[in-house]
Amino acid sequence: MSLNIDASLRTLAGGARSKGADERIASRLTDVQEFLARDLAEVETALGAACSDGPEPAVSAARHLVDRGGKRVRPLALLLAAKCFREGELGAASDPRWIEMAAVVELVHSATLLHDDVVDEGMQRRGAVTARRLLGNGVSVLSGDLLLVTALERTALTAPQLLTDLIATLRRLVEGEIVQLRGRSELDLAETTYYRILRDKTASLFGFAAKAGGQLAGAGPSGQDALTRFGESLGVAFQLVDDVIDYTGEASGKNLFADLAEGKLTLPLVLAVREDPELAGLLAKIHAGDPSPCEEVGRRVQNSGSCDRVRERARQETDAALAALAELPPTPARRFLEVVAREMTRRVA
Repeated sequence: MSLNIDASLRTLAGGARSKGADERIASRLTDVQEFLARDLAEVETALGAACSDGPEPAVSAARHLVDRGGKRVRPLALLLAAKCFREGELGAASDPRWIEMAAVVELVHSATLLHDDVVDEGMQRRGAVTARRLLGNGVSVLSGDLLLVTALERTALTAPQLLTDLIATLRRLVEGEIVQLRGRSELDLAETTYYRILRDKTASLFGFAAKAGGQLAGAGPSGQDALTRFGESLGVAFQLVDDVIDYTGEASGKNLFADLAEGKLTLPLVLAVREDPELAGLLAKIHAGDPSPCEEVGRRVQNSGSCDRVRERARQETDAALAALAELPPTPARRFLEVVAREMTRRVA
Protein backbone atom coordinates (compact mmCIF):
# COMPACT_ATOMS: atom_id res chain seq x y z
CA MET A 1 0.00 0.00 0.00
CA SER A 2 1.34 3.40 -0.95
CA LEU A 3 1.65 6.25 1.51
CA ASN A 4 -1.72 7.84 0.75
CA ILE A 5 -1.40 10.45 3.48
CA ASP A 6 1.14 12.42 1.43
CA ALA A 7 -1.39 13.15 -1.29
CA SER A 8 -4.11 13.83 1.26
CA LEU A 9 -2.12 16.52 3.02
CA ARG A 10 -1.07 18.06 -0.28
CA THR A 11 -4.76 18.22 -1.22
CA LEU A 12 -5.56 20.05 2.00
CA ALA A 13 -2.75 22.52 1.44
CA GLY A 14 -3.79 23.08 -2.16
CA GLY A 15 -7.36 23.67 -1.06
CA ALA A 16 -6.17 26.37 1.30
CA ARG A 17 -4.21 28.15 -1.42
CA SER A 18 -7.09 27.96 -3.89
CA LYS A 19 -9.18 30.07 -1.54
CA GLY A 20 -6.44 32.56 -0.82
CA ALA A 21 -5.94 31.30 2.72
CA ASP A 22 -2.89 32.11 4.78
CA GLU A 23 0.14 30.57 3.05
CA ARG A 24 1.66 29.93 6.44
CA ILE A 25 -1.14 27.45 7.19
CA ALA A 26 -0.46 25.58 3.95
CA SER A 27 3.22 25.47 4.84
CA ARG A 28 2.47 24.15 8.30
CA LEU A 29 0.49 21.27 6.79
CA THR A 30 3.72 20.22 5.11
CA ASP A 31 5.33 20.40 8.54
CA VAL A 32 2.65 18.03 9.86
CA GLN A 33 3.45 15.61 7.05
CA GLU A 34 7.15 15.70 7.87
CA PHE A 35 6.52 15.45 11.62
CA LEU A 36 4.47 12.25 11.20
CA ALA A 37 5.99 10.79 8.03
CA ARG A 38 7.47 7.70 9.67
CA ASP A 39 4.39 7.03 11.80
CA LEU A 40 1.97 7.44 8.91
CA ALA A 41 3.99 5.10 6.72
CA GLU A 42 3.72 2.48 9.46
CA VAL A 43 -0.02 3.11 9.78
CA GLU A 44 -0.44 2.47 6.06
CA THR A 45 1.52 -0.77 6.39
CA ALA A 46 -0.69 -1.84 9.31
CA LEU A 47 -3.81 -1.00 7.32
CA GLY A 48 -2.59 -3.04 4.37
CA ALA A 49 -1.97 -6.05 6.60
CA ALA A 50 -5.33 -5.72 8.37
CA CYS A 51 -7.25 -5.44 5.11
CA SER A 52 -5.57 -8.58 3.79
CA ASP A 53 -6.46 -10.68 6.85
CA GLY A 54 -9.46 -12.74 5.82
CA PRO A 55 -11.10 -14.66 2.99
CA GLU A 56 -11.88 -13.44 -0.48
CA PRO A 57 -13.78 -11.58 -1.76
CA ALA A 58 -14.19 -9.62 1.48
CA VAL A 59 -10.54 -8.57 1.59
CA SER A 60 -10.71 -7.33 -2.00
CA ALA A 61 -13.66 -5.12 -1.07
CA ALA A 62 -11.74 -3.70 1.88
CA ARG A 63 -8.58 -3.08 -0.14
CA HIS A 64 -10.61 -1.50 -2.94
CA LEU A 65 -11.69 1.19 -0.47
CA VAL A 66 -8.67 1.56 1.81
CA ASP A 67 -6.07 1.59 -0.99
CA ARG A 68 -7.67 4.77 -2.31
CA GLY A 69 -6.54 6.67 0.73
CA GLY A 70 -8.59 9.44 2.23
CA LYS A 71 -7.67 12.31 4.47
CA ARG A 72 -6.70 9.97 7.35
CA VAL A 73 -7.76 12.70 9.78
CA ARG A 74 -8.66 10.25 12.53
CA PRO A 75 -5.23 8.55 12.60
CA LEU A 76 -3.65 12.02 12.44
CA ALA A 77 -5.66 13.10 15.46
CA LEU A 78 -4.70 10.01 17.46
CA LEU A 79 -0.98 10.26 16.70
CA LEU A 80 -0.75 13.98 17.37
CA ALA A 81 -2.81 13.64 20.56
CA ALA A 82 -0.35 11.02 21.82
CA LYS A 83 2.62 13.21 20.95
CA CYS A 84 1.12 16.04 22.99
CA PHE A 85 2.07 14.05 26.08
CA ARG A 86 5.12 12.05 25.05
CA GLU A 87 7.15 13.54 22.24
CA GLY A 88 10.45 12.21 20.98
CA GLU A 89 12.78 13.70 18.43
CA LEU A 90 11.39 14.70 15.07
CA GLY A 91 10.89 11.56 12.99
CA ALA A 92 11.70 9.20 15.87
CA ALA A 93 9.79 5.94 16.14
CA SER A 94 6.57 6.13 18.14
CA ASP A 95 5.07 3.65 20.57
CA PRO A 96 3.85 0.69 18.46
CA ARG A 97 0.51 0.87 20.24
CA TRP A 98 -0.09 4.33 18.79
CA ILE A 99 0.48 3.00 15.29
CA GLU A 100 -1.81 0.04 15.84
CA MET A 101 -4.65 2.12 17.28
CA ALA A 102 -4.26 4.75 14.55
CA ALA A 103 -4.87 1.90 12.10
CA VAL A 104 -7.81 0.69 14.19
CA VAL A 105 -9.68 4.00 14.00
CA GLU A 106 -9.22 4.04 10.22
CA LEU A 107 -10.44 0.44 10.01
CA VAL A 108 -13.59 1.40 11.91
CA HIS A 109 -14.10 4.42 9.65
CA SER A 110 -13.60 2.27 6.54
CA ALA A 111 -16.09 -0.30 7.84
CA THR A 112 -18.73 2.40 8.26
CA LEU A 113 -18.13 3.59 4.70
CA LEU A 114 -18.57 0.08 3.29
CA HIS A 115 -21.83 -0.22 5.20
CA ASP A 116 -23.00 3.31 4.35
CA ASP A 117 -22.55 2.71 0.64
CA VAL A 118 -24.91 -0.26 0.85
CA VAL A 119 -27.50 1.61 2.92
CA ASP A 120 -27.25 4.70 0.68
CA GLU A 121 -26.95 2.73 -2.56
CA GLY A 122 -23.76 4.71 -3.17
CA MET A 123 -22.30 4.66 -6.65
CA GLN A 124 -18.90 6.29 -6.11
CA ARG A 125 -16.44 6.65 -3.27
CA ARG A 126 -13.06 8.40 -3.44
CA GLY A 127 -13.19 8.74 -7.19
CA ALA A 128 -13.96 5.08 -7.92
CA VAL A 129 -16.98 2.81 -8.10
CA THR A 130 -18.04 1.59 -4.67
CA ALA A 131 -17.13 -1.87 -3.45
CA ARG A 132 -20.80 -2.82 -3.44
CA ARG A 133 -21.05 -2.09 -7.18
CA LEU A 134 -17.86 -3.98 -7.87
CA LEU A 135 -18.48 -7.05 -5.70
CA GLY A 136 -22.06 -6.83 -4.49
CA ASN A 137 -23.94 -5.56 -1.46
CA GLY A 138 -23.48 -8.75 0.52
CA VAL A 139 -19.72 -8.72 0.11
CA SER A 140 -19.53 -5.04 1.04
CA VAL A 141 -21.53 -5.59 4.25
CA LEU A 142 -19.49 -8.62 5.26
CA SER A 143 -16.25 -6.83 4.42
CA GLY A 144 -17.25 -4.01 6.75
CA ASP A 145 -18.12 -6.56 9.44
CA LEU A 146 -14.72 -8.18 8.99
CA LEU A 147 -12.95 -4.84 9.43
CA LEU A 148 -14.89 -4.17 12.63
CA VAL A 149 -13.98 -7.58 14.03
CA THR A 150 -10.35 -6.99 13.07
CA ALA A 151 -10.42 -3.59 14.81
CA LEU A 152 -11.79 -5.16 18.01
CA GLU A 153 -9.27 -8.01 17.91
CA ARG A 154 -6.36 -5.64 17.44
CA THR A 155 -7.57 -3.40 20.24
CA ALA A 156 -7.93 -6.37 22.59
CA LEU A 157 -4.35 -7.43 21.85
CA THR A 158 -2.77 -3.98 21.80
CA ALA A 159 -4.72 -1.76 24.19
CA PRO A 160 -7.47 -3.69 26.00
CA GLN A 161 -8.04 -0.70 28.29
CA LEU A 162 -9.56 1.09 25.28
CA LEU A 163 -12.14 -1.60 24.50
CA THR A 164 -14.91 -0.14 26.65
CA ASP A 165 -14.66 3.25 24.97
CA LEU A 166 -14.37 1.68 21.52
CA ILE A 167 -17.48 -0.45 22.02
CA ALA A 168 -19.40 2.61 23.28
CA THR A 169 -18.26 4.48 20.17
CA LEU A 170 -19.41 1.65 17.90
CA ARG A 171 -22.84 1.79 19.54
CA ARG A 172 -23.04 5.51 18.85
CA LEU A 173 -22.03 4.96 15.22
CA VAL A 174 -24.76 2.36 14.73
CA GLU A 175 -27.43 4.38 16.53
CA GLY A 176 -26.58 7.45 14.46
CA GLU A 177 -26.95 5.42 11.29
CA ILE A 178 -30.33 4.11 12.45
CA VAL A 179 -31.63 7.60 13.19
CA GLN A 180 -30.41 8.81 9.80
CA LEU A 181 -32.03 5.85 8.03
CA ARG A 182 -35.30 6.52 9.85
CA GLY A 183 -35.28 9.99 8.32
CA ARG A 184 -35.69 8.56 4.84
CA SER A 185 -39.28 7.59 5.52
CA GLU A 186 -40.08 10.16 8.21
CA LEU A 187 -39.14 13.67 7.11
CA ASP A 188 -37.60 15.29 10.19
CA LEU A 189 -36.05 18.72 9.72
CA ALA A 190 -35.34 19.39 13.40
CA GLU A 191 -31.84 20.62 14.21
CA THR A 192 -31.80 18.34 17.23
CA THR A 193 -32.17 15.32 14.96
CA TYR A 194 -29.45 16.56 12.64
CA TYR A 195 -27.00 17.11 15.49
CA ARG A 196 -27.84 13.74 17.06
CA ILE A 197 -26.85 12.04 13.81
CA LEU A 198 -23.76 14.21 13.37
CA ARG A 199 -22.42 13.68 16.88
CA ASP A 200 -23.03 9.93 16.83
CA LYS A 201 -22.03 9.10 13.24
CA THR A 202 -19.04 11.41 12.86
CA ALA A 203 -17.94 13.21 16.00
CA SER A 204 -17.88 10.13 18.24
CA LEU A 205 -15.04 8.44 16.36
CA PHE A 206 -13.02 11.66 16.23
CA GLY A 207 -13.46 12.01 19.98
CA PHE A 208 -12.43 8.40 20.58
CA ALA A 209 -9.33 8.78 18.40
CA ALA A 210 -8.08 11.88 20.18
CA LYS A 211 -8.79 10.52 23.66
CA ALA A 212 -7.21 7.15 22.85
CA GLY A 213 -4.00 8.82 21.71
CA GLY A 214 -3.74 10.78 24.92
CA GLN A 215 -4.60 7.80 27.11
CA LEU A 216 -1.97 5.62 25.47
CA ALA A 217 0.62 8.34 26.05
CA GLY A 218 -0.18 8.69 29.74
CA ALA A 219 -2.51 11.71 29.75
CA GLY A 220 -4.44 12.17 32.97
CA PRO A 221 -8.23 12.48 33.21
CA SER A 222 -8.24 16.22 32.50
CA GLY A 223 -6.05 15.78 29.42
CA GLN A 224 -8.21 12.95 28.12
CA ASP A 225 -11.33 15.04 28.66
CA ALA A 226 -9.82 17.98 26.77
CA LEU A 227 -8.85 15.69 23.89
CA THR A 228 -12.32 14.16 23.75
CA ARG A 229 -13.88 17.62 23.52
CA PHE A 230 -11.32 18.62 20.90
CA GLY A 231 -12.00 15.51 18.81
CA GLU A 232 -15.76 15.79 18.95
CA SER A 233 -15.73 19.48 18.03
CA LEU A 234 -13.32 18.72 15.19
CA GLY A 235 -15.66 15.98 13.98
CA VAL A 236 -18.65 18.31 14.05
CA ALA A 237 -16.77 20.99 12.11
CA PHE A 238 -15.54 18.39 9.61
CA GLN A 239 -19.08 17.17 8.87
CA LEU A 240 -20.58 20.66 8.71
CA VAL A 241 -18.07 21.57 6.01
CA ASP A 242 -18.77 18.28 4.22
CA ASP A 243 -22.46 19.17 4.14
CA VAL A 244 -21.69 22.57 2.62
CA ILE A 245 -19.46 21.01 -0.03
CA ASP A 246 -22.35 18.85 -1.22
CA TYR A 247 -24.21 22.04 -2.21
CA THR A 248 -21.33 24.24 -3.35
CA GLY A 249 -19.37 21.51 -5.13
CA GLU A 250 -16.21 23.63 -4.95
CA ALA A 251 -13.38 21.46 -6.30
CA SER A 252 -14.96 18.65 -4.33
CA GLY A 253 -15.21 15.69 -6.67
CA LYS A 254 -18.46 14.85 -4.89
CA ASN A 255 -21.66 14.38 -6.85
CA LEU A 256 -23.44 17.69 -6.46
CA PHE A 257 -26.58 17.32 -4.31
CA ALA A 258 -25.73 13.66 -3.60
CA ASP A 259 -26.86 13.88 0.03
CA LEU A 260 -30.10 15.51 -1.03
CA ALA A 261 -30.87 12.82 -3.60
CA GLU A 262 -30.19 10.12 -0.97
CA GLY A 263 -32.60 11.77 1.44
CA LYS A 264 -29.96 12.65 4.02
CA LEU A 265 -30.59 15.40 6.52
CA THR A 266 -27.99 18.18 6.24
CA LEU A 267 -27.82 21.47 8.11
CA PRO A 268 -27.82 23.75 5.01
CA LEU A 269 -31.12 22.13 4.06
CA VAL A 270 -32.57 22.43 7.57
CA LEU A 271 -31.71 26.14 7.76
CA ALA A 272 -32.92 26.83 4.21
CA VAL A 273 -36.35 25.30 4.91
CA ARG A 274 -36.66 27.59 7.92
CA GLU A 275 -36.23 30.60 5.58
CA ASP A 276 -38.13 29.11 2.62
CA PRO A 277 -41.03 26.93 3.86
CA GLU A 278 -42.04 26.02 0.30
CA LEU A 279 -39.01 23.77 0.21
CA ALA A 280 -40.82 21.35 2.50
CA GLY A 281 -43.25 20.46 -0.28
CA LEU A 282 -40.43 19.78 -2.72
CA LEU A 283 -38.68 17.63 -0.13
CA ALA A 284 -41.87 15.63 0.34
CA LYS A 285 -41.77 14.79 -3.37
CA ILE A 286 -38.15 13.67 -3.13
CA HIS A 287 -38.99 11.48 -0.15
CA ALA A 288 -41.85 9.98 -2.14
CA GLY A 289 -39.33 8.86 -4.77
CA ASP A 290 -39.44 11.73 -7.26
CA PRO A 291 -35.87 13.07 -7.75
CA SER A 292 -36.90 15.80 -10.18
CA PRO A 293 -37.01 18.61 -7.58
CA CYS A 294 -33.40 17.95 -6.47
CA GLU A 295 -31.85 20.57 -8.74
CA GLU A 296 -34.38 23.21 -7.75
CA VAL A 297 -34.00 22.47 -4.05
CA GLY A 298 -30.24 22.61 -4.42
CA ARG A 299 -30.37 26.01 -6.11
CA ARG A 300 -32.71 27.37 -3.47
CA VAL A 301 -30.47 26.12 -0.69
CA GLN A 302 -27.50 27.79 -2.37
CA ASN A 303 -29.40 31.06 -2.78
CA SER A 304 -30.69 31.03 0.80
CA GLY A 305 -27.31 31.84 2.31
CA SER A 306 -27.58 28.81 4.59
CA CYS A 307 -24.23 27.43 3.39
CA ASP A 308 -22.50 30.56 4.68
CA ARG A 309 -24.26 30.18 8.02
CA VAL A 310 -23.16 26.55 8.28
CA ARG A 311 -19.56 27.55 7.48
CA GLU A 312 -19.79 30.00 10.36
CA ARG A 313 -21.02 27.24 12.68
CA ALA A 314 -18.09 25.13 11.56
CA ARG A 315 -15.75 27.96 12.50
CA GLN A 316 -17.41 28.15 15.91
CA GLU A 317 -16.89 24.42 16.42
CA THR A 318 -13.26 24.86 15.39
CA ASP A 319 -12.92 27.60 17.99
CA ALA A 320 -14.33 25.19 20.59
CA ALA A 321 -11.81 22.55 19.50
CA LEU A 322 -8.96 25.03 19.79
CA ALA A 323 -10.16 26.14 23.24
CA ALA A 324 -10.02 22.52 24.41
CA LEU A 325 -6.50 22.16 23.00
CA ALA A 326 -5.41 25.26 24.89
CA GLU A 327 -5.76 23.22 28.09
CA LEU A 328 -2.89 20.95 26.96
CA PRO A 329 0.87 21.63 27.21
CA PRO A 330 2.11 23.94 24.40
CA THR A 331 4.02 21.28 22.45
CA PRO A 332 4.75 21.15 18.69
CA ALA A 333 2.18 18.33 18.43
CA ARG A 334 -0.49 20.55 19.92
CA ARG A 335 0.34 23.29 17.43
CA PHE A 336 0.06 20.79 14.58
CA LEU A 337 -3.37 19.70 15.88
CA GLU A 338 -4.38 23.36 15.75
CA VAL A 339 -3.25 23.55 12.12
CA VAL A 340 -5.25 20.46 11.18
CA ALA A 341 -8.35 21.79 12.96
CA ARG A 342 -8.18 25.14 11.16
CA GLU A 343 -7.63 23.53 7.79
CA MET A 344 -10.62 21.22 8.20
CA THR A 345 -12.81 24.33 8.32
CA ARG A 346 -11.08 26.04 5.38
CA ARG A 347 -11.17 23.07 3.04
CA VAL A 348 -13.17 23.08 -0.18
CA ALA A 349 -12.88 19.35 -0.93
